[in-house]
Amino acid sequence: MFIDTAKIFIKAGKGGNGAVTFHREKFVASGGPDGGDGGRGGNIVFKVDTNLSTLIDFRYKRKYVAANGEDGRGGRCYGKGAEDLIIYVPMGTVIKEAESGRILADMSDFEPHIIAKGGKGGWGNSHFATPTRQTPRFAKPGTPGEEMDVILELKLLADVGLVGFPNVGKSTLVSVVSEAKPEIANYHFTTITPVLGVVRMGVGKSFVMADIPGLIEGAGEGVGLGHQFLRHVERCRMLVHIVDIAGSEGRDPIDDFEVINSELRIFNPELANRPMIVAGNKCDLATDEQVEEFKNYVEERGYKFFPIMAAIRDGVDPLLNCILENLSKLPPIVTFEPDPVPVKSEADFGDTSVEIEAHDGVYFVKGKWLLQLIESINFDDYESLQYFERVLLNTGVIDALRDAGCNEGDTVSIYDVEFDFVE
Repeated sequence: MFIDTAKIFIKAGKGGNGAVTFHREKFVASGGPDGGDGGRGGNIVFKVDTNLSTLIDFRYKRKYVAANGEDGRGGRCYGKGAEDLIIYVPMGTVIKEAESGRILADMSDFEPHIIAKGGKGGWGNSHFATPTRQTPRFAKPGTPGEEMDVILELKLLADVGLVGFPNVGKSTLVSVVSEAKPEIANYHFTTITPVLGVVRMGVGKSFVMADIPGLIEGAGEGVGLGHQFLRHVERCRMLVHIVDIAGSEGRDPIDDFEVINSELRIFNPELANRPMIVAGNKCDLATDEQVEEFKNYVEERGYKFFPIMAAIRDGVDPLLNCILENLSKLPPIVTFEPDPVPVKSEADFGDTSVEIEAHDGVYFVKGKWLLQLIESINFDDYESLQYFERVLLNTGVIDALRDAGCNEGDTVSIYDVEFDFVE
């Protein structure tokens, strides 16, 4: 079964808690705090596996949770960091955040991508010892790991994509120019999954051709299996439009040509500008007048035209040579850059309530939304730091600290960010 979309839930591990312990040793007075830090939670990491060609595994398992970090221990022993959870996907998988649609990664190479970061381990009480606070009886908890629903979309990596109505000869062409063996029969939608074939043109000369299953009118708006097939066209460096030039099924070749071009444009306007070659198949069933009329029509619109009979490979070699020549001038296969993390306003955080705990002049502020805020802040940038201060003021965090008894000079700790409170 070919599955090219899936929605899964991922959750990185929580960081381990810091320890509250004190050194105890015979004949050693006032050993002092020696609580160790907690370990880092496991990340969610995506990697490419070339043995996979479908997302079917995610049909049966939809929840992926990484391990938590270990808590710190006495003797300044740090907790063990958790191992990353690695999820393997096929080459060409695009990972998107389900809520916003933001692209997180394009798995078009063999580089691993961390999609959800594990939480940081909390500090043990040894970090909080000062000349005036010699026995701190508190420590930081570990921060929670990132969690989200993500959508996986498989977009095949191919140099050339064959597009056209069902039963126009796309599968036949792939079968005669490559080792691919798609199902071929005289009925619509014989091919219900994209088929890749490697076309070898000599030493060091080859390209990947994708047989995109037949499109129909309305495919760009999701009619039939439109979106399922059209997403695989997006990466192709160029397109070869196959048309039944004889109109053997009662359709007009020119209408077919315009309908498919329109569907490509509706689905993604960039596809309308993708380099395209037109191949008129089934010439043995067409009259000379039909061939000449269609040829004149497409060439007037700037497309190169090749009459072929794919079943017997007649006219196919000139088409392949033209494809190879065009590919040598085109940029590499399309990849999708990750979208930047959006800057959020106060209204975007939803519930901005916080919990505040005070221990020996240190005020610990907790709130799930604060983790999102900290992730978006560059603390080395003055304007970003001003934005951080403005959000704390506008959301009532500063007022909540005052109500909790926080005074100027006291330490405020918001997860892994610490600063002195200033009135």
